Amino acid sequence: MANAREIQARMKSIKDTMKITNAMCMISSSKLQKARRDLKNTEPYFYAIQESLAKILDLSPETGNEFFDKRENIPAKERKQGYIVVTADKGMAGAYNHNVIKIAEKEALSDNKNMLFVVGQVGRRYFEKKNIPIDINFKYTAQNPNMNRARIISEKVVELFKNGELDEVYIVFTRMINSVTFNAEITKLLPLSRKNIVPGKGNNYQKGYFEPDVNTVFENIIPNYVAGYVYGALVESYCCEHNARMMAMQTATDAAKDMLKNLSIEYNRARQAAITQEITEVIAGAKAQKNKSEGGF
Repeated sequence: MANAREIQARMKSIKDTMKITNAMCMISSSKLQKARRDLKNTEPYFYAIQESLAKILDLSPETGNEFFDKRENIPAKERKQGYIVVTADKGMAGAYNHNVIKIAEKEALSDNKNMLFVVGQVGRRYFEKKNIPIDINFKYTAQNPNMNRARIISEKVVELFKNGELDEVYIVFTRMINSVTFNAEITKLLPLSRKNIVPGKGNNYQKGYFEPDVNTVFENIIPNYVAGYVYGALVESYCCEHNARMMAMQTATDAAKDMLKNLSIEYNRARQAAITQEITEVIAGAKAQKNKSEGGF
């Protein structure tokens, strides 16, 4: 059994680590709440965009065929697919990054014609270490997702899709189900599906007219529509990352408390053993001194 000094040193180390994990848990909780507020505040804008697209398709069902083109004339083996993979910039978040990377490896790496666009340092380092080709110019952080970043990403993939460099575009991200449950999933961004474009939660859906014409308006709205989905995916992933990190750090803090409790018991036993040994030595010494004194007379 370790002596009391060694146990004390170990307890101090665990307490220092527990302070760090507890602080990380609180920081993640704060960032999680902020990200949720940002997403909630921007939702009305994207509902309005979806309503506008629904109006246009109601007035002119044939509008924007290039964005709905499934390119069925291209054989499955020759189709070029692009995958936006949203990971974190750092670990210590449980299985959050692993779940996303697992889906990306299964889907995106099935064909060498596929293109990989990675958000977040963890995913980028993972694929680079595995010598898996990724778009080297696509370097975006997962921290503090904003609409400007989502627009840049959406404009890039929309342009590749319109130019025929990609036939399908998917996004791999983590969706939050509730405060304790989140799932990594893959969703198709392009081509669009008409059945998915329906009036949103707003109450202002009315038929109207568009200038200069519906096609021009539609083509200008589509990048914003895709950007809205990308932004939602970035924010949800960011929320899930901090939720996962918060849970992981809370679990680590609880484990540290249990270790301190066990070490405290072990420390008390070691201290009692040391005290008992010292008393025994004192008694033995006193007895030996007494015997020596008695022998001298």
